[in-house]
Amino acid sequence: MAHLRVENFRVFGATAQSEDESDASLDLSFTAGTNVLVGENDSGKTAIIDAIRLCLQTAATDYYRVSQDDFHLGEAGRAETFTIVCGFTDLSTEEQAVFLELLTHDNDGAAWLCVTFKAQRMDPVRNRVSVTTRTGPDGNGPALDGAARELLRATYLRPLRDAEAELRSGRGSRLSQILAGYPAMKNQGVDDFDPASEDPPSTLVGILRRAEDDIRRNAAVADVSQDINSAYLQRFAIGDDVLRAKISVATDATLARALERLELNLFAKSDEWTRRGLGYNNALFMAAELLLLGKSELAPLLLIEEPEAHLHPQLQTRIMDLLRDKANGPQEGGGAPVQVILTTHSPNLASSASVECLTLVVRGRTFPLRPGITRLTSEDYAFLTRFLDVTKANMFFARGLAMVEGDAEAIFLPALAAALGRPFNEHGVSVVNVGHVGLFRYSRAFQRVGEQIPVPVACIRDRDLVPAGTPDKVRGKLKCWNDMTEQEVADHVTGLTSDDGGPVKTFVSNWWTLEYDLAAASPTMAKLMHRAVKLASVAERSWPDTAKTAQVIAQADEDIAEWEGQGLAREQIALKIYSPLKLNNASKSIAAQFAAQLLVTTPLEESDVPPYLVDAFKHLCGEVAP
Repeated sequence: MAHLRVENFRVFGATAQSEDESDASLDLSFTAGTNVLVGENDSGKTAIIDAIRLCLQTAATDYYRVSQDDFHLGEAGRAETFTIVCGFTDLSTEEQAVFLELLTHDNDGAAWLCVTFKAQRMDPVRNRVSVTTRTGPDGNGPALDGAARELLRATYLRPLRDAEAELRSGRGSRLSQILAGYPAMKNQGVDDFDPASEDPPSTLVGILRRAEDDIRRNAAVADVSQDINSAYLQRFAIGDDVLRAKISVATDATLARALERLELNLFAKSDEWTRRGLGYNNALFMAAELLLLGKSELAPLLLIEEPEAHLHPQLQTRIMDLLRDKANGPQEGGGAPVQVILTTHSPNLASSASVECLTLVVRGRTFPLRPGITRLTSEDYAFLTRFLDVTKANMFFARGLAMVEGDAEAIFLPALAAALGRPFNEHGVSVVNVGHVGLFRYSRAFQRVGEQIPVPVACIRDRDLVPAGTPDKVRGKLKCWNDMTEQEVADHVTGLTSDDGGPVKTFVSNWWTLEYDLAAASPTMAKLMHRAVKLASVAERSWPDTAKTAQVIAQADEDIAEWEGQGLAREQIALKIYSPLKLNNASKSIAAQFAAQLLVTTPLEESDVPPYLVDAFKHLCGEVAP
């Protein structure tokens, strides 16, 4: 399937009728391989899967009944109709032959198949809905016949599936449906049992017929039948009536009945069965579904919601590797590659998939990350494929994203935001530590051609300009802002923010680094940071206990009082506080950890905090920052 268009279905609204209106409908393209839909809850991922299920139907026996709740509810009320269109392009010669009378041809003569599902509300009180499925982009083409419908059916794995029940024996079991479609089962419905022959049957139906015959011939069964007939039924007969009973197997000897008696279980190294956990049963069920898909001659479609259900991270990665292999090339036995469309909340799966395969679903809007749509370069895609790990993949599920360059920022900034009344957790903000390289390689994934992703991204960077009087061993090769003109400083900052655009905005420290700027921001922050740095210095030797912590804090406060008594400027005090961190006499990460703990008991105002951080928090929380 190459394309999906949805209008007025659930979270997706109507198509714009003029340039002044916003288009709330869905218009989404898919790749031939693996397509991974990522995003927070209730963003529209399940609606996309269900739209495909309604239009194409699924191979399982579950039935999707359209209800009033499926019609989009907007400001003007609930929609009266909704439309779902699934388009198939790049059809092979064989596929064109199968769907010949149903095809649509574009102006260039290319053939494509378009399936249109329409639903209309008839009686809201009785929940009556009229539905039609026809071909053509407007739904005015021929109706799908039974054969075409069967070929287009998708395989669907629902979320929180009961894999053990699905693989259990029983009438109409999912396992029997999978096995019935497996090519090797094609001739197993032939009855090759001959009571007069000594050769054993080779087909399932033949084996079933022989089992029935053996049961009828069983001595115990024959004795029971004889006893019933002679001791009871003959005595019930009146006149010339003949009453005779026979015990037999209570089923018809068909392939369907034979397959419904089978079940699929996991075994350990021995042949003795033992009950396994939900995770491995879930993996077994997916293996069974893929078994059938891999033998399909036409390109099959697999829909999976939350494949990570019940799976630990390493097994999630293995499942993703398998799906990728099934989607990327011909299958064993000549089966066509499987097209996979899956939804996930798992950073493990998101990081395991290629960035090009991801589609962000945000508040009813979709944003594929394919090349040519984002500002990512080919080098960026290669970089992200290599370095996008589980922790960084968290960015695809956030409502706001703070990108930082070190562990200290990742530890301290959430605590600082909470102290200022903007807890990141309450606003759905995630912090992603990208290290000292590649900051904009990540942020460019959120910058696009056309409609922008409504997720504010704050790139928080150090200005890396030192104050006058900084010792050479602390300064290193950095420039001093006192030796630069205002224009040179402005040009320096502009270079640090050159990749801004769309939802991405860079917030540069007002002076040097995070720790220096915090110490220089206010007396309150200077005292807090000096306490944290002193504690981190002590922790380099041994972690301070409660008594030692109180002693170190008291000494830190005496230092601050002494420096202020000497009339040192705020920048000079900040330099004394920051120098141990720059000289590696204390760990920045541990200092940040102590600072976050000290914030809990430190009253704080916005005026105490560096302005660039306040502006970044406002941007992330949807406030208007200057």
